[in-house]
Amino acid sequence: MRVAGIMSGTSLDGVDVALVDIDDDGFDTVGFHTVAYPEPLRAALLAVSNCETHTREISRLNFLLPEIYAEAFFDACKVAGIDPKSVDLIGCHGQTIFHESEPVEVLGRKVASTLQIGDGCVLAERTGVPVVSDFRPRDMAAGGKGAPLVPFVDYLLFRSDEFGRVALNIGGISNVTILPAGCTTDGVVAFDTGPGNMVMDQLAAKYSGGKKRCDEGGELALAGEVDGELLAELLEDEYYTRKPPKTAGREQYGAQFVDRLIAKGLSETDTMATATMLTAATVADGVYQFSDAEEGGIGEVIVSGGGVHNPALMRMLRAELADMEVVDASELGLDPDAKEAIAFAILAHETWHTRPNNLASATGARRGAVLGKLSR
Repeated sequence: MRVAGIMSGTSLDGVDVALVDIDDDGFDTVGFHTVAYPEPLRAALLAVSNCETHTREISRLNFLLPEIYAEAFFDACKVAGIDPKSVDLIGCHGQTIFHESEPVEVLGRKVASTLQIGDGCVLAERTGVPVVSDFRPRDMAAGGKGAPLVPFVDYLLFRSDEFGRVALNIGGISNVTILPAGCTTDGVVAFDTGPGNMVMDQLAAKYSGGKKRCDEGGELALAGEVDGELLAELLEDEYYTRKPPKTAGREQYGAQFVDRLIAKGLSETDTMATATMLTAATVADGVYQFSDAEEGGIGEVIVSGGGVHNPALMRMLRAELADMEVVDASELGLDPDAKEAIAFAILAHETWHTRPNNLASATGARRGAVLGKLSR
């Protein structure tokens, strides 16, 4: 079965499309393509992401995004030399604009909620391909946090009988899947460790007057020094010691968080270095707290996501995880930029076959559930 996975993450940098052939023996990635969000669209998405807004803007973007996704899908097929009609299914994560995994009181009841926009019906109509979308709500309905969902795929890809592994993805948020040696699905621990690129990206945009979307090549961070006092203050957040399952997002690390950092009055380079170190330190803290890494149980940390391209961050990670081998996912034959898009192709494939595809040990759900909504 040929499945396209479409992913647009919390970094709000664009759309990733992976074209994947899947059968009972595994999968083969036959195409991958990324389309950057135009700046006006990115700004519009930021304006509805955990912000005061109007339902009109959310509704419009909900119908606009699948048009962008469809164009990206056809572009990916063209680049790969693949007939779009050969694609049997699309799995589309959509764009998260709000995620609140801990229940809060709403009109006298406790409610957890999540919202991904990018309507699957429109995408199916534009592409002529059945679409599985809106994966998170079913897990939350079953008592889970709605995230992380990729650990289901991490288990299939990276589990080892010989040694423990950690699959680390650094997108807007950093998340880990801890896979003890020889583990079953019940033994997997997965959670968001805290910020990934999100804080660094916002700082880069502010410092460049919107001309840059990230700290290219880690240049600012490499030129600065980590402020130990500020880092210690940031690490006092109770989130970092809270036991999994747990999730994080723009609600914690958005504009208010970045404004708080800038208000400390450090230089641009020192602020960036400290923000970069916050990502590395919280990843390492999460791994050591919630695995047997201190006893030598984790041999390898496999890194994917945009963070692999930041030399300053990778240097800090290797220093913080010095007793483990920190490797780029490409060293295991997996494109680190394509991993999450590939994951949603695989998750959609499981949904199509009505097989549970959440990992209850990772999300905290009461049971395995078939995720997503099918538009055909």
